[in-house]
Amino acid sequence: MPIPVAILTHAAGPHLDAYLAGLAASSEVGEVSIADPSGATFAAAQKVLGPKLKATGKDVAAVLREAKPKMALVTMEAVLAPPAIDAALEHGCHVLAEKPACVRAADFEPLVRKAEGKHLHLMLALANRLRPEVREARRLVSEGRLGKLYGAELHLIADQTRLKSESYRKTWFAQKARAGGGHLIWLGIHWLDLAMFVTGTGIEAVAGFSGNVGGQPMDVEDSNAAALRFSNGMFGTMTSGYYLDRGYHQHLKLWGEKGWLEVRQQNEIMLKWYSTAEPKVSGVQNFTPPNEPTGYTPWVHACVRAAAGLQDPPVTGREGLRVLDAIYAFYEAAKLGQTKSVARK
Repeated sequence: MPIPVAILTHAAGPHLDAYLAGLAASSEVGEVSIADPSGATFAAAQKVLGPKLKATGKDVAAVLREAKPKMALVTMEAVLAPPAIDAALEHGCHVLAEKPACVRAADFEPLVRKAEGKHLHLMLALANRLRPEVREARRLVSEGRLGKLYGAELHLIADQTRLKSESYRKTWFAQKARAGGGHLIWLGIHWLDLAMFVTGTGIEAVAGFSGNVGGQPMDVEDSNAAALRFSNGMFGTMTSGYYLDRGYHQHLKLWGEKGWLEVRQQNEIMLKWYSTAEPKVSGVQNFTPPNEPTGYTPWVHACVRAAAGLQDPPVTGREGLRVLDAIYAFYEAAKLGQTKSVARK
């Protein structure tokens, strides 16, 4: 049976268009209600959701109380998200939350504990986990194709162009008090999570440099160079920054005792690997992802199905917390010029 869903958002809620499209496309979504104090998103919601849109309101508590949703989709600027997530959990809702959903990991940790205590899912929007090439990479690693893991390289570069726009610099993304950080907490978070997801291990210590290399007038970083020590003994490095004029450069590479693996999402999306674990298979192997939808629509669908009890959640609250812990520990390490242990691995 389709479940009722509530959207908790505000004017210019991040990725709201994509979330609305995902809810509209999911057969497991029944009635949708939306709470937005500004009221600015109601028209767009009506246009995309059509008859699925049941109610709109400006008060979060009233919408949750009256709509009785099974899942709440929280897409807000980071500093505003924790109270909304808390309210949804109090009303017995599973939660899908746009990342980072906090400006300090310490604000997210009690939400994870509350969700666990109420047997509710708290799912950060780490949608790349569902990409076919990522799941295949995870399978290869878990089956021992690379053997013991030695090293990792993470690379996510986006455009500097957006930072040169005064209108962008006025948004919450470019203000540390509202966003918690810059490139790493907004974009780099995806590949940092994938490194842990694919390898099945956490990050236990971080060090490195973080700052505003491009010099645009804002107080969040545009550049990060991180050193990582994983719980399985593997070392890693990560480059996370706004450097290009347009587009993205992004990849994850792993090396182990029996081979190597690379996931790349750039001009072409690909997975390739080399392994000595199977003597009958030689040379570099390639995986071509199937032609199927990726991005927010399948992620919303998976989260809704989890809320309906039809599948496991695509990410747990603890997994979301561990990537937030790693990022905020890194920011502190870079600020102090020290290596910092990650609180919860």
